[in-house]
Amino acid sequence: MNSDDLKLLTRDASLLFGCPAMVVDMAFRTVSWYCPEEFDDVPFRSTIQRGSLTYETGGFLIGSDGQPHFVTLADSPYRRRFSLLVTGGAPVGYLILVDVDAHLEYLDPRDFSQVESALAKQLKLETSREGGVQSTEEAVLQHLLEGDYDDEQMFELQAATAGLKYFSPRRLALVNMELYRSTNWSENALRSSILDFFPMSKPLIHNGSVVFFLNSDPDMALFQSLSRQFSLRIVISAPIPRLYRLPEVYAAAHALMNALLPTRPHPFAVMYEPYTPLMLLRQLKGDFVLPAVRAIGERDREDGTLYCLTLYTYLICHHSLRETCERLYTHRNTVLYRVRRMREDFSLPIDDPEQHLPLLLSAALMLLELGREDALTPGEG
Repeated sequence: MNSDDLKLLTRDASLLFGCPAMVVDMAFRTVSWYCPEEFDDVPFRSTIQRGSLTYETGGFLIGSDGQPHFVTLADSPYRRRFSLLVTGGAPVGYLILVDVDAHLEYLDPRDFSQVESALAKQLKLETSREGGVQSTEEAVLQHLLEGDYDDEQMFELQAATAGLKYFSPRRLALVNMELYRSTNWSENALRSSILDFFPMSKPLIHNGSVVFFLNSDPDMALFQSLSRQFSLRIVISAPIPRLYRLPEVYAAAHALMNALLPTRPHPFAVMYEPYTPLMLLRQLKGDFVLPAVRAIGERDREDGTLYCLTLYTYLICHHSLRETCERLYTHRNTVLYRVRRMREDFSLPIDDPEQHLPLLLSAALMLLELGREDALTPGEG
């Protein structure tokens, strides 16, 4: 495989492995493919005609751990072998092989590695050559999300050329698809539903997630229904001041998504604003924790007590014992005991109004250290 043409390399891979082959980039766009003329498979042909994979396919790619794996489709008699194409330590796309006679798993893994390495290098090379072509809406938005525009005037010129001169979305929706699994890959049901609900939303794949744009304030009931229907985890960003500022708004939404995923292994749809305090706290360091609060945090870590949680809740409830008990689902005597112990054993100045903010900040940061972000976030969507 010494060709410097990706299409020829894909053909060689197809002939070497004795099966149809397809290469797609990280945005799930079909870049090259090869199959015998007599090969008839609906998902394969429809992907070529569409020019991209469906989001249903993408859910399996995103949810993988980067290792080659096989998937059986509901709308095809053939299994697919998916493998990530990586060069220079960075993923650049995927190789999809259609296992027409169920023989791929018996081939030498070294042959796959060699072919995938050659395809990855050529895919990166050809993508780099085309990097300056930014004439479509999706290309401009992709480059904007990547932060590729250092000059706002240049961006505005590119946007106008692509038909985005008057595009001024209010927010973006970031959609994680790791839980979404559908083997009906010919329908593109998720994308169709997004466009049905949000006709001018311009959905695209970016860094393995679906991103689309909102021109009005979100109907969260609609988003929660969408998340449940397709098993999605969705973050609605903060408002976008102007389109050129999109990268920072996207980065904040992406950071929130990463913060929520470890503790929310099920579908959700949330707005960014209620989580602003949490995201600000995550940027601070443990040096801001008062020594006395760190001491009760270490006691919690060692003995499994809940002093930090009680302190934080007691402070955000403005010393209301009733509200603290309700939030913690804990008996009044238990809360009173913990508060007394914090005053007497740890000398916490809980009743000093000037210490309210330092104590609250320290308790919140200590809860982060203890892995209790759930105590700092609103109810799940």
